[in-house]
Amino acid sequence: MSGRRHRSLVGRLLLFTVGSFAFGFALVPLYSVLCRVWDTGNRWYGTQTAQAAVIERPDADRVVTIEFIASVPHAGDWEFAPHATSMQVHPGKLYEADFHARNLTATAVVAQAVPSIAPSSVARYFKKTECFCFKPQNFAAGESREMPVRFIVDPSLPPDVDRITLSYSFFDLPRTATAGQ
Repeated sequence: MSGRRHRSLVGRLLLFTVGSFAFGFALVPLYSVLCRVWDTGNRWYGTQTAQAAVIERPDADRVVTIEFIASVPHAGDWEFAPHATSMQVHPGKLYEADFHARNLTATAVVAQAVPSIAPSSVARYFKKTECFCFKPQNFAAGESREMPVRFIVDPSLPPDVDRITLSYSFFDLPRTATAGQ
């Protein structure tokens, strides 16, 4: 009887492990679907954000610090970092920041950057007009490249906000998610 219990427990643990692994691979496509539904977050699927006309109306009397953070969930597969860790900007003016990415593997891969804005309450005031996060990025084995993000901070940003953090997580996409691309 105890052998049957052990097999049952091992079977359930194995099922849990496989389910957790599958859920991890489904996160990036799931995130994209949720962004489409709620019209927020990552816009690589081609909405108006990438095509929006930019009208600059800089507020020369105000300065906001933009901090840049880059992370990779798997240690050793990528080099991924911003060129500058912060930038002083005037709301209403268009800016560009560059990130460096390098595939450290010996195989071609497709990756997706998932952005996050903090504090989250000001995300609607941070507009990306061009971004490497809008679509999956194809990298050859060992390839490196500079990836720009162009953005503008809305001049109607609440006056008590003087710092915004733009963070990217860079994920390998599973081959099944990129097969239709």
